[in-house]
Amino acid sequence: MSEETMRLGRERRYLVLLGIICLALIGGALYMQVALGEAPCPLCILQRYALLLIALFAFIGAATRTRRSITLFEALVVICAIAGVGVAGHHVYTQFYPAVSCGIDVLQPIVDGLPLAKIFPLGFQVDGFCSTPYPPILGLSLAQWALLAFVLIAVLVPLLTSRNRKALR
Repeated sequence: MSEETMRLGRERRYLVLLGIICLALIGGALYMQVALGEAPCPLCILQRYALLLIALFAFIGAATRTRRSITLFEALVVICAIAGVGVAGHHVYTQFYPAVSCGIDVLQPIVDGLPLAKIFPLGFQVDGFCSTPYPPILGLSLAQWALLAFVLIAVLVPLLTSRNRKALR
């Protein structure tokens, strides 16, 4: 087995781990929704979509074999993470300044009109407001944890990829 194949195998394992982590984060959000009664707002649902897309692209990237295709899916992961940073960042801002609307009147019909809201309404339908204060988890709100996760994904995926690929040269 060549060194490039081994290194790409490492990237594929990272992508599988990332996909599993993203699905676990969605599972945690669903637990908080169902067991703790924390209703998701439009921004929460958009963050779930970003996590789901990251997981999907990570799993597809892990299933591919060429460096170019893995790179393509890693780029899609980073793009989704950057979108997640924007949504989670706005959510954090809305929680710090509750007078600022998260756009529930505007966003709710759009988010509820997306296909997954009809297929899996429990997980992808809007049911709350962005400014609702829920108890923090280890000192951070769920929106702050999501922002941290998206930032880490957006930074670590390119960093680990470049470090892994640099060793090939």
